[in-house]
Amino acid sequence: MKYRHEGKEKLLAIGACPAVSLFEARNRRDDVWKLLANGIDPGAVRKAQKQAETEETETFAVIAREWHARQAATWTPGYAVVIMSRLERDLFPWIGSRPIKDIKAPELLSVLRRVESRGAMESAHRIKIIGGQIFRYAVATGRAEHDPAGDLRGALTPVKARHHAAITEPKEVAPLLKAIDGYQGGFVVKC
Repeated sequence: MKYRHEGKEKLLAIGACPAVSLFEARNRRDDVWKLLANGIDPGAVRKAQKQAETEETETFAVIAREWHARQAATWTPGYAVVIMSRLERDLFPWIGSRPIKDIKAPELLSVLRRVESRGAMESAHRIKIIGGQIFRYAVATGRAEHDPAGDLRGALTPVKARHHAAITEPKEVAPLLKAIDGYQGGFVVKC
């Protein structure tokens, strides 16, 4: 259907003949004329509707699940379950329903602070890495402009390294080996 809006001639598709009946095509045409009578561009209305539909499908959760499905082929099944459980427990409840392009660094930081508040410092760092991978995937597929996780470098509480006991003196190794050799338990434990 050809129409003019603000002096410009435009073209709007109403539908293909077998899929859209003549009665329905006439009703759609009448709706277009009503919009034009009110000074509204029907093409812009259609674009806005299409944009709203794509934003519903471009939420963080949808893109994260898509990313997960692509990556899971290279992971072990157990690791894939761990990643998905972290997403479902720590990210989806707070930012899963939001369009991925609208999520900013402060919002992601507040989600990571929730994880930190329960004492899971290392998990917060791992979740930030996972979130960054999802945002980079969204940027690569053209559904986001920027990775906000990259801006959070240094914002989380550092993980305190724990050092484990080890024998460092050569003179102490011999008594340890003798104690292991003198062990009377099972073979598996001895190994």
